[in-house]
Amino acid sequence: MANGNRIDQFLLTSRVMIENSLQDDRIKQALAAYGYTEEKLNQGKELYQKAEELHHVRKKEYGEQIAATAELDTAWDQTEKQYMKTLKIARVALKDNVKAYESTMLFGDRKRSLSGWLEQARTFYSNLLGDSGFLTALSAYGYTQERLEQETALIDQVIAKHLAQKKETGEAQEATEMRDKALDNLAKWISNFRAVAKVALEDNPQQLEKLGILARTKV
Repeated sequence: MANGNRIDQFLLTSRVMIENSLQDDRIKQALAAYGYTEEKLNQGKELYQKAEELHHVRKKEYGEQIAATAELDTAWDQTEKQYMKTLKIARVALKDNVKAYESTMLFGDRKRSLSGWLEQARTFYSNLLGDSGFLTALSAYGYTQERLEQETALIDQVIAKHLAQKKETGEAQEATEMRDKALDNLAKWISNFRAVAKVALEDNPQQLEKLGILARTKV
């Protein structure tokens, strides 16, 4: 029952079935004769309420996950643009410095994965800032230590957004598991209830339809 619209419809159907059973004395009396007392109907209502609550929680957590992912993507994109500008300048400023090739990962393709990109970017800025010769070479192109430190802070923001996105993803997955378990419990209860209601109200098709059960449906 993964589809959101199907879940919404199932919850609505379950609510109609349970609430109308509790509110209609004739239906309640007929059901009681087959073991579905008011207490048992309220047990079904509790299962429904729990499933609905967790469904709403899951939507909230999933929304927060989407927002966190969007924030990460935006931060990564903005930092990537600045990083690539600085990298291009560094390749000019340090083109005759063999030491810089390896220590700053100056040349070669940039990795596409976030983890790989972070490794390259952090190595680049860390080793630039740690070498006075590199800083002197870059200063001729307007890159001060302070400017490089500011760009390093942008990478730290990407890391922070990544951690937040991972947290929200975990919470969304946990909320989904809890909701699905509650839905399964409700579905089992509703399945049994529907079968019994068809028997209890077999001679009262209008009452069955009050519960959203078509009278012509076979047991």
